[in-house]
Parts: sequence; C-alpha cells; structure tokens
Amino acid sequence: MFPAEELSELTSKISDTMTEPTLVFDDDCGFCTWWAELFDDRTDVRIIGFSDLTPELRERLPAEYEDCSHFVTDDEVYSCGASIEEGLARMDDVGAVREVVEFLRNFEDYERVREQGYSRVAGNRDFWGQFVSKTPPVRREESE
Repeated sequence: MFPAEELSELTSKISDTMTEPTLVFDDDCGFCTWWAELFDDRTDVRIIGFSDLTPELRERLPAEYEDCSHFVTDDEVYSCGASIEEGLARMDDVGAVREVVEFLRNFEDYERVREQGYSRVAGNRDFWGQFVSKTPPVRREESE
C-alpha cells in the first residue's frame, strides 16, 4: 500500500501524462468560436484557443499551428480538415456520423477532398461568419 501522500503524487503524475481530447482553435475568429462551442456543447472534448495554449500543448502542434484548427489526443494530432472530422465523429461517437466518416476513409481521394473543403471554408471565414458566429473569447468583455 502507498501512503496517501505518495498515492496522490503518483495519481497526479499519471493524469499529467494522459491528454484529454482537445480541440485547439483560433479564439479570435467568430466562425471558429461558433464551431468550438458546438463541439464543447455536444462532446466531452476540451476546447482551447490559440491564446490559451500551454507550453506542453503548443509543443505537440505543428510549427505553423495558427494556419488551422487541431484535434489533439494522447496518440495523435489531427490538423485542419482532419481536426473537424474528429470533432464531428465524437459528436456521434457510435452513430451515423462515425459510420459515414469510417466509410469515407475507404476512398483514396477522401483526404484530399476533405482538406480542400476545409481550406475553402477556412479561407472564407468572414463570409461563413455572417451565418454562424459567436463573439470570440479574446474579444469578450470580462463580465460575459
């Protein structure tokens, strides 16, 4: 048996090495914030904006991390279209969305099409933000 203090320290070290699934997004973008909050409401995924990155999380991201969103798990970092795909699949972990994603992954051109779609939407965030947008965290007043 471990003394209580040693057990607490051991538990802390174990949980520090385990990463909660995390969506990293541009928290100065209303369109991006809308998506992040959708994932936050419908999944158990942790949401972190670029401005709140810890050094440890930043270290796991690609050098040009501000170019797109990222979905970080213990084993993998999914970027751009793959990050949104992972978030969407977790909204419906065992249902139709997950099945569609698994089906689409069987096609050779799927990854290219997914990333082109992400790039087009991301490149036109101002347009899409006219339809779905929330005040980005970095622009919110303290009282909000």
